[in-house]
Amino acid sequence: MAEPRTIDDLLAIMARLRDPEHGCPWDVQQDFDSIAGYTVEEAYEVVDAIDRRDMDDLRDELGDLLLQVVFHARMAEEAGHFAFADVVTAISDKMVRRHPHVFADASYADAEEQTRAWEALKAVERKDKGEVDTSALAGIARGLPEWKRAVKLQKRAAAVGFDWPDPGPVLDKLDEELGEVRAEFGAGAEAARLEDEIGDMLFVLVNLTRHARVDFSRAMRHANAKFERRFRRMEALAAASGTAMEERDLKAQEELWQQVKAEERLEQG
Repeated sequence: MAEPRTIDDLLAIMARLRDPEHGCPWDVQQDFDSIAGYTVEEAYEVVDAIDRRDMDDLRDELGDLLLQVVFHARMAEEAGHFAFADVVTAISDKMVRRHPHVFADASYADAEEQTRAWEALKAVERKDKGEVDTSALAGIARGLPEWKRAVKLQKRAAAVGFDWPDPGPVLDKLDEELGEVRAEFGAGAEAARLEDEIGDMLFVLVNLTRHARVDFSRAMRHANAKFERRFRRMEALAAASGTAMEERDLKAQEELWQQVKAEERLEQG
């Protein structure tokens, strides 16, 4: 059995890959901007492996994500900014600092109080860094997926009391926003108006998932997986009948869709 590798081995491999004379030409050519997209992609692939409960794949995908951290750290070290060890030190110090109830003598009544304390600690950190934005919404990264940024904006607003008390008013607001979207379509609105109104509706929909304690991204992944599963079954049924999907009109395709749903209900008992 091969000897287990260590993080030092991985750091050495990355240094070799980035060597200007003897490294990999592709790796040498990369910079922070060109690698950023891969970093995001690898994070999503980790989530996908978790959804599928594929532990072998999760191990590999976590390795790919770790490689992204090592890659960025190596480029930063080459530029004289910081090294991988500094990344480890920074996150270790942050975790200790933000968990005084674990590493010091603080105590919280419940998870909600802990969350408020967490946000207060982050605000202090931003102030210590010299940030002058004192808004409750300060420090929310603009590089986040917009649905995730919406959740964070809403949580920050809720922390100072600006929030609906339960899902009921959110559902009412969602009905209102949907009505406004319908009105814009009915009026033949231009794309800019539709974008604005649909954006409002999506923002409220994100709020609804937050009140329901449902992860918006996870809900969308499940919806996508369900659609793909059903559509592929429709294609199979169409092919078995001798008439391809594209040869059927919408009504005939809808009949297949309903057939697939009926099959699923039978399978589920």
